[in-house]
Amino acid sequence: MNKSYRMLWLYVPILNALQQIFLKQSASTFVDDFGMNWLTALLSSPWFLLAIAAEIACFVLWIRILAEVDLTKAFPISAISYVFVLASAWFLYDEPASLLQLVGSALIMTGVWWISTASTSTSRSASP
Repeated sequence: MNKSYRMLWLYVPILNALQQIFLKQSASTFVDDFGMNWLTALLSSPWFLLAIAAEIACFVLWIRILAEVDLTKAFPISAISYVFVLASAWFLYDEPASLLQLVGSALIMTGVWWISTASTSTSRSASP
């Protein structure tokens, strides 16, 4: 994978995390009973529109990345979003992060590192 796609690759979990932050902001703004007024207000919310924009940008980048990178290498990077969301929730919303969540996040990062740096030179053995 060339260097430019590595940089694009990193935007996917960032955009995924931003989408969740924007959705959280829009959900916090509209706590009224669910109904047409709630839905109309949500659909016109700047936070919700930012979430949609982040999702569209992420989707376009993802399609571009998949055109150039093996799915087995590309997909694990999306798991980093979980770590970014946990960190964002702690930092922006003062939500607690348990030891188990921190250990899980470290395992996710380790797993993504192992998968992304694994050699692709192993060949599949032919089935008789």
